[in-house]
Amino acid sequence: MSLFLLSRPVLLLALLTACNSRQNDTATTAPAPGQPTAPRPAAPADSPGAWYRQYRGVLPGATDSITLQLQAWPRLTNDSESAGVAGSYAGTDGQPFLLNGDYGTRHAPDSLVLIDYSPEHVAEGAQAGPVWRLHRQGPQLTGTVSGQPVRLREVRPLGSLALISKFYSDSVAAFPNQATSPHAQLRLLALQPVGLATGLLRDNLLRHLCGDTLENQPAPDLDELWGQRLAAYTKDYRQDAGERQQETAGDTLPSYALRYDEQQLMHVFWNQAPLLSLGYFVYSYTGGAHGSYGTRVVSYDTRTGRPLPYSAIFRPGTEPQLVALLDRAARRQLRLAPNAPLDGPLFVPHLPATRNVYLTSGGAVFVYSPYEIASFAQGEIRLFLPFSELRPLLNPDLLVGTAADVADQPL
Repeated sequence: MSLFLLSRPVLLLALLTACNSRQNDTATTAPAPGQPTAPRPAAPADSPGAWYRQYRGVLPGATDSITLQLQAWPRLTNDSESAGVAGSYAGTDGQPFLLNGDYGTRHAPDSLVLIDYSPEHVAEGAQAGPVWRLHRQGPQLTGTVSGQPVRLREVRPLGSLALISKFYSDSVAAFPNQATSPHAQLRLLALQPVGLATGLLRDNLLRHLCGDTLENQPAPDLDELWGQRLAAYTKDYRQDAGERQQETAGDTLPSYALRYDEQQLMHVFWNQAPLLSLGYFVYSYTGGAHGSYGTRVVSYDTRTGRPLPYSAIFRPGTEPQLVALLDRAARRQLRLAPNAPLDGPLFVPHLPATRNVYLTSGGAVFVYSPYEIASFAQGEIRLFLPFSELRPLLNPDLLVGTAADVADQPL
């Protein structure tokens, strides 16, 4: 097994020191003799139908094993055929590939269908890459990848964090007093690390979930955050519905015109000490041909609980070198000649060094939203640069390691 993983002492030698979170600073005192023992708080648990797990196995035609980060969340309504599922796995060089699909139906509740849309795996002229058809059997996933048999087993790699999934959803009526009112849908999938040493990390994940990056402000409570978001969304949606109804001059507004949808989903891209890399995906539909979406990505040092922004990863003044490397990576991904112009398949002649970047054990992934550098049809563009190319550009406090075997903890 030869996944490229960072060993504990080699990623960050001198970043900001860790702080203890408020949750973990409370002292405990044993009860006096004869006094009743206070009940233990309930252990954190997933929301029904939502979960995050890791699986290990060898893909057809490969010799090295991969670790699959797999997430699922519930179907939105009772008549929905399937629920959401997303995955991420890395090659031996640490380059991650993303999977999306459906999980379960009323007829096959433990089935998964995942599709790999990574440009590196999509044949020229094809719309998508390999299809994964899997079935959960206890701690195993069995099925096929591109029609070839595969078996994956559930694992907990040493150094990875246990994460629980919290899922919230609600339906909002545009006109509460109308029986036939159109409705909008609001969804939130949040991940929370569990364990005694994850307080500051948990707080920072919650801060980033609501768009706040300041540690001097209290972290929001997840239930309260959902309540505030639902209240604000309900107010804005009903105000928009009322304004659009007035624009029709008394005509009935078709129900499809107000079938709004908003989703915020946290996804795992890397989970191996000392890195946790997450994506904060947002989708919004308010009418028209399609909705808008994008993913904000963040890597965290799991030893400190703090995020690793662009300035912590790269040396100042290295942007021109990064642009040259990103241009070369874009040509490889687009299957262009080494000197072919980029402002044809893309909107730009050179790739900007976006600050929307995260780390794996093997390199950095730069993420561009739809319309940022290319058409909506091209989706999000993700470019991987290996540490072998990036090493001269890295912040001196950010050191990268060599290949290391991954041990597993018992489940």
